[in-house]
Amino acid sequence: MSTKWNLDPTHSEITFKVRHMMISNVKGEFRTFNAELESDDDTFKNAKVKATIQTDSVYTNNTDRDTHLKSEEFFNAAAHPQITFETDSLNDEITGNLTLNGVTKPVKLDVDFGGINVDPWGNTKAGFSFEGKINRKDFGLNWNAALEAGGVMVSDEVKIAGELQFVKA
Repeated sequence: MSTKWNLDPTHSEITFKVRHMMISNVKGEFRTFNAELESDDDTFKNAKVKATIQTDSVYTNNTDRDTHLKSEEFFNAAAHPQITFETDSLNDEITGNLTLNGVTKPVKLDVDFGGINVDPWGNTKAGFSFEGKINRKDFGLNWNAALEAGGVMVSDEVKIAGELQFVKA
């Protein structure tokens, strides 16, 4: 019999970093997302994971940039309001299907299982960290601008990471 685990959003985050002007990284996050996990035991080997991110919840601490990221030139939040990730194999490394901007591709992520503990209110919680890289152009996120000194405004590689805490249902 499998056990369901629900996301604890107040102790979870999903972030990304992208190289800007070839000289520094700009960090962003998604503020509204959900995930659920289903496992046969507390090792979480081969657990099923489904995650949904609300595209228009992107936040980079710059209103103009956030508006641009939500536009058709990037996430196209109006046409694609959700980003999804699904896998049925949670181990130290997982490969799942990421759907972003209407395009679904397999993505590999490194996962670190932080363990299980019981909070002061008797809730059993499990924690995971993940990180990986995607090429944004694989998902049709092609906007860019050439720089006068050479290079481009936004790199193709995007680093993604997350800290997820789940509560046993």
